[in-house]
Amino acid sequence: MPVTHSARHDRMKYGDIKLYAGTSCPELATRIATYMDLPLCERDIILFPNDNLFVQLHSSVRGQDCYVIQTTSVPVHRNLMELLIMLQTLRLDSAARVTAVVPFLCYARSDKKDQPRIPITARLVADMIEVAGADRYMFLDLHAGQIQGFFSIPGDVLTAFYILIDYLKVKSKRMMKPVVVTADLGFAKKARNFAVSLDVPLAFIEKRRVANDSKAQALTLIGDVRDRDAIIVDDEVDTGSSIAQAVNLAKDSGARNIYVVFVHPVFSADAVARMAALPVTEFVTTDTIPVPPAKLAVFNGRLTILSIAPLLGEVIRRANEGRSVGELFNE
Repeated sequence: MPVTHSARHDRMKYGDIKLYAGTSCPELATRIATYMDLPLCERDIILFPNDNLFVQLHSSVRGQDCYVIQTTSVPVHRNLMELLIMLQTLRLDSAARVTAVVPFLCYARSDKKDQPRIPITARLVADMIEVAGADRYMFLDLHAGQIQGFFSIPGDVLTAFYILIDYLKVKSKRMMKPVVVTADLGFAKKARNFAVSLDVPLAFIEKRRVANDSKAQALTLIGDVRDRDAIIVDDEVDTGSSIAQAVNLAKDSGARNIYVVFVHPVFSADAVARMAALPVTEFVTTDTIPVPPAKLAVFNGRLTILSIAPLLGEVIRRANEGRSVGELFNE
């Protein structure tokens, strides 16, 4: 059946792709633009003496398909406000569609009311993104899948799993009887996907959070790691306490070389020093959050950072063209 003029017009109703970046992850934004062979559109982001932010676009986006690339890591509130203001700026300039591309979403751990008198801040952030003017969102490896339900706009929740697993498939060929270890039972289902893809056993670390802070106590290791190379997997490393406990428990249980694999390098407080002091052969993560050169140097060559730019660039292109994202992953 021939494609009609109206059908062609419908596919192009959002106009050309316009990429905008905040100040939180300029290197990642540049990599995405390079992958797509597109420029980053120019804009001014000014912090006034009264700590208010000001955004101005250098050119009109009327009728265009706009994407704001901004991770919401530290400084969280500055980066979040930049994102919200840029979304509203594009909406008020009559963009045809505005998509928030947020590799790391702040407040994702505050996803439920599991204690008296506490907020569900992830829902608040979702509301703010929508009210600011986003028509769609793109996130990467949310801490909890139910956060998707906080949005009434459509979006894509992507995963760095395929990027990490491709790297591990090559790396595991040189390992001694590798075993995947999940640092948290909450990550067990995703850890199983790693184990299945690598065709290796799976072990679990049971831990319990005992207070309203980032501290948790590792209790026991379920599974066999003795005389094996252990691949400890998790979604993010914040203070590094949980990973430190997992590594030490694996070592005490007889593991040989230990590899730590995670998506989001949050690295709060003294996490970098704590991680670098661990008996870990290699840390593997992604560039959802930029790691400053000073922190990178502390790892002394043991931190490998894989880029998510090709993934985000391809999904942005497919979203603009109205093509399936699932086809990328044979889904």
